[in-house]
Amino acid sequence: MTQLSQFVLVTGMTGAGRGSAAKVLEKLGYYVIDNIPPELLPGAVETIGKSDEIEKLAVVVDARSRGFFAGLVDALESLRDSGVNPRILYLEASDEVLVRRQEAARRPHPLSHEGRLMDGFDRERELLRNIRGMADIVVDTTTLNVHQLGQRVHAAFEDADSGMRASVMSFGFKYGIPIDADMVADLRFLPNPYWVEQLRPLSGLDEPVKEYVLRQPRAEEFLEQYEKLVALLTGGYLNEDKHFLTIAIGCTGGRHRSVAMSEAFADRLRAQGVRTLVVHRDLGRE
Repeated sequence: MTQLSQFVLVTGMTGAGRGSAAKVLEKLGYYVIDNIPPELLPGAVETIGKSDEIEKLAVVVDARSRGFFAGLVDALESLRDSGVNPRILYLEASDEVLVRRQEAARRPHPLSHEGRLMDGFDRERELLRNIRGMADIVVDTTTLNVHQLGQRVHAAFEDADSGMRASVMSFGFKYGIPIDADMVADLRFLPNPYWVEQLRPLSGLDEPVKEYVLRQPRAEEFLEQYEKLVALLTGGYLNEDKHFLTIAIGCTGGRHRSVAMSEAFADRLRAQGVRTLVVHRDLGRE
């Protein structure tokens, strides 16, 4: 049906950064179609797939389609029956952040129906429930700026056929578990540098904290065992056409242990040939 080498479907909540993600994909060489009704998707893919000039396609489908959006799952099933299997990028954020962004844009929500802005978001979440469950990559943009979102999209889709890619994210449990994580590790079993007076003002990016964390008796064992676990999962993920893995590593505040261990674990993944991005979600929040 198509000669496309890559096909990405971008969707998610209004205000979560779909437009920014689409711009990054365009810079990566994707031909981008924004806001197409789902019923037209199979025909558009077939037509574009016949072009000798277009190898990579990204399509943004979201709540702006209103009543047409309900046909997205059927459209995706039709594509898969014809041998086309798009990778789905789903973007979301907290309600508070979505409302603030939408108010700053001074645009009504497409599903608000002249009601409260939150009514529109509630309808949108319900409408997107099934497609979120089908997503290959979920990115929570609550704490991300445009540049950081661009890094995540770039890491996920640059050279998408080059094997497994990973994002290692440090975080603080007191700020909540990342909702876009595929795997979550809890490092609160390690001694906390916060209670060492000379280390408290530093972070896991500083050598004294790195040394303190990594020399703990169970730190090296954790890195070894977790690396084996990721290696065990990688083959299965690739067989299921999942090429991007988000690994969240947490401690209490996301400043010391999780930062140091995320950097160390990312180095191990890179040594195994996994293209790895490190994100420190909560560093600097305290």
